Amino acid sequence: MSRFFRYFEYAYLAFAAFFLYEAIRIWSTERDRAYLFLFFVAIAVFMFFFKRRFRRKLEDRNK
Repeated sequence: MSRFFRYFEYAYLAFAAFFLYEAIRIWSTERDRAYLFLFFVAIAVFMFFFKRRFRRKLEDRNK
């Protein structure tokens, strides 16, 4: 089960990369929408580190 959660963590980074790409792509045409995508990047990166810390805490507790 831990392996599944580890892969799911990296899905957040994949989403962050996608949102960053979209923000850069539309920066010159739709600045407001680009800011929204940058907000999603920040949330996705935060969720990556939050889930990673939570998973490690669970693994240490289950040892």
